[in-house]
Amino acid sequence: MSMQTVLEYLAALEQNNDREWYHEHRSLRTAANQDFEEFLRRLILEIREFDETIPLLEPRELTFKLVRDTRFSHDKSPYNPAFRAHISAKGKLPIPVGYYIMIRPGGKSFLGGGLFADMFKDATAMVRDHIAAHGGQWQKIITDPGFTRRFTVGGTALKNVPRGYDPGHPQAEYLKNKSWYLEYPVSDKQVWDEDFVSFAASVFSDMRPFNDYLNQALEGFQMP
Repeated sequence: MSMQTVLEYLAALEQNNDREWYHEHRSLRTAANQDFEEFLRRLILEIREFDETIPLLEPRELTFKLVRDTRFSHDKSPYNPAFRAHISAKGKLPIPVGYYIMIRPGGKSFLGGGLFADMFKDATAMVRDHIAAHGGQWQKIITDPGFTRRFTVGGTALKNVPRGYDPGHPQAEYLKNKSWYLEYPVSDKQVWDEDFVSFAASVFSDMRPFNDYLNQALEGFQMP
């Protein structure tokens, strides 16, 4: 397994983002894909050491396509030069939340967790209700030293606390959110490092209480 192969292929794709180059260099893509899937295979085993909800998943079932949907985008580049995967109890579905990884050269890689999708209104309402009812638990998680040394909560948010929630609630700022997620940036050098699998697992381990809280809130959610 060589994550350098992955980064080199993606860097080349970013410089040659057209269909002709993409199809002419299929062998490079295949080799990079195999290395990324082997990385995921090892990462899943390490995640299972601290999160028993993650099954033994096939890496190819967790990854996202390089091909972009350009129908509604001003950027007509046909490919997204990044390898991405989401590891959760139900694979790459956004809910339940899990562990997200994006590898993109140029210092654009990151390890993520939480709820990125803000288009599911029922999911947003479920998390808001849970924070409103269990604000103390939320506060304890996001102020824990193991959390704050690596993360800050991100997400799309409203300007004001939505109707039906107390503007004076101690967690009012987070009740404005429509999504709640974490992004831990990683450099190309970190991705190349032979210990990257273990490092990524340690970051995800620190995310687990945050993910568990959101999954408690989302229990019973049905994908539309």
